[in-house]
Formats: sequence, C-alpha cells, structure tokens
Amino acid sequence: MDKTLEYTQDSTINKLKLLFLLDKMEIPLTENNIIDICTSRNNWINYMDCKEILWQLMEVGFIYKTDNDDGECRYGITLDGRNCLSHFFLRIPQSLREQISQFINENKMNLKRSQEYVSEYVKNPDGSHTVTLKIKEPVITSPLLEIKLKAPNRHAAIMACKKWKENAANIFEYLYDTIIDNQE
Repeated sequence: MDKTLEYTQDSTINKLKLLFLLDKMEIPLTENNIIDICTSRNNWINYMDCKEILWQLMEVGFIYKTDNDDGECRYGITLDGRNCLSHFFLRIPQSLREQISQFINENKMNLKRSQEYVSEYVKNPDGSHTVTLKIKEPVITSPLLEIKLKAPNRHAAIMACKKWKENAANIFEYLYDTIIDNQE
C-alpha cells in the first residue's frame, strides 16, 4: 500500500477517534485531558498527531474551543462534527469504539470533577491558608460557585481541596436549595 494513502487513512481514523471521544464524553475537555486520554493513558493517537488533529478539526468547524476566565481552553464537538461522525462512524473499528466507550464509562465523572470542581490554596502571612473552591461550567466564563475559606494550616487546606472534589455537587445543591427561593 502507498505510504501516503496509508497515512491519510490513519489520519482520517484518528480524527474520527477524537470526534467519537468528544461525542461520547458529552462535556468539553481541556487540551491536556484530550492528549492524556488519547496518548498517555490509551495510546490511541500519538502526541504530535493529536495536537495536529485538534487544530485541523477546529479549522473545519467539527470541534469548538472555549476559553474560560483562567485562560484554560476546552474543546467540544459541534453539530457539524456530530454529522460527520454519524456518516463515517463505522470506519472506526468496533473494538476501538467499545474501548473508548468503556474508558469513558469508567472515567467520565472523574474527568468532569477534575475540570469543573476546582480548588486551590495559598499561604497567608499569619501561617494560615486561604482555600478557594470553585464549580466551573464548561461553557460559562465565570464560576457557577466560588467559596473562600480560611484553613488553620497546610494539611487542613489540602484536606479541604480533596473533600471538595467529592462533595462539590452536594454542597452546591444544599446551598442553592437553602439560599435561592424558587417560589414566585
């Protein structure tokens, strides 16, 4: 087989893999998440091809890029991208579609949490730490919720950040239901 034709076929399949991943994920992903998933964790696409494919798919309008308030870009699939995927879906080997679907089923919530439930801490002059906890929406530029707490020491700040990842949704729901009155 001609090497050029073989490369073109591989490139097309790689683009379809990435579209399939973004379609199944149902949330926009950061470039780092996409590269980590496709290269480091699963070896579906090599690093250089993955970077190039992201750019190419964005150029033709099959994926979109959003920037949030902290300069982090996220990529999601467009309607045109879904249309393209639906026409060429079967060109992705079934075993690979199953592998991608399984990966997403097992890791979707952790990926969502890592992108939407953000926490950080900084040391204060008095030795305490200010912990900032946020819930970000992928499409909205400002945080849905932002809480700042003072922790007595670094260990407490680290524990608050860890607990935030697991409890952010419940905390938001409680705050919203308690503070926002939906009755007219």
